[in-house]
Amino acid sequence: MAATLLLDTHALLWWLAEPEKLSRRARSAIHDPAADIFVSAASGWELATKSRLGKLPGAEALLRDLPSLLHQQGFRPLPVQLHHGIHAGSYTQPHRDPFDRLLAAQAELEGLQLVSVDPALAAFPCRLLW
Repeated sequence: MAATLLLDTHALLWWLAEPEKLSRRARSAIHDPAADIFVSAASGWELATKSRLGKLPGAEALLRDLPSLLHQQGFRPLPVQLHHGIHAGSYTQPHRDPFDRLLAAQAELEGLQLVSVDPALAAFPCRLLW
């Protein structure tokens, strides 16, 4: 059975620009043509926010072309739904990043494996891949 993955924002960036930063396991799973790979609208929000704050210089071009880039990669967009937000806000686990909390909620509720290097996400009830 093929993997169903949700890419954390850093995993998406690394896949597009610096794939050597991904673990061998993550690279292999993303590269698998049978994998069903999702990118959350939250990642678009995070990239735009970090770009606006100057934390991702040069990301404007990526953001302009992001929908096309995702389509070219065969990645599927995952919209943020109300139940995702409620679930993310209800977690009692400590994590200061609201984007990561939302990604964990989406992964858990949608039955996706979250591709992330973030060790803090191990405390959340979603499946991780790294």
